[in-house]
Amino acid sequence: MKTEKRKTGDLGEEIACRFLMKRGFSIADRNYLKKWGEIDIVALKDKKTYFIEVKTVVSKLVSEKDGFRPEDNVHPSKLKRMARTVETYVAEKKVEGEYQCDLLTVRLNMETKKAKVEVVEHIL
Repeated sequence: MKTEKRKTGDLGEEIACRFLMKRGFSIADRNYLKKWGEIDIVALKDKKTYFIEVKTVVSKLVSEKDGFRPEDNVHPSKLKRMARTVETYVAEKKVEGEYQCDLLTVRLNMETKKAKVEVVEHIL
């Protein structure tokens, strides 16, 4: 049985994937999990690999700044675990060429069924 937090996270990741695909990315992998960390989405575009962390929050007014930013949930320890997991993925999958790590924040308004996605590039 999934918790509400997990359901929200899954919905945010699905929205993030659709957001990326509309912008010409292909999704190579999702929820790559190791005991030391996880990569939410691995996407490809223009011969470059993107490792994407997704942070989702439920907000009544998606377009209004309410003082809380989803990216505030990405702590230094999370970034350290992500860096190690990315290194593992690159070695395991033999990723060649350039890659970068980005954050996609998803603000959900459950009443209006709208979402706002923002990209923060190069978080590592």
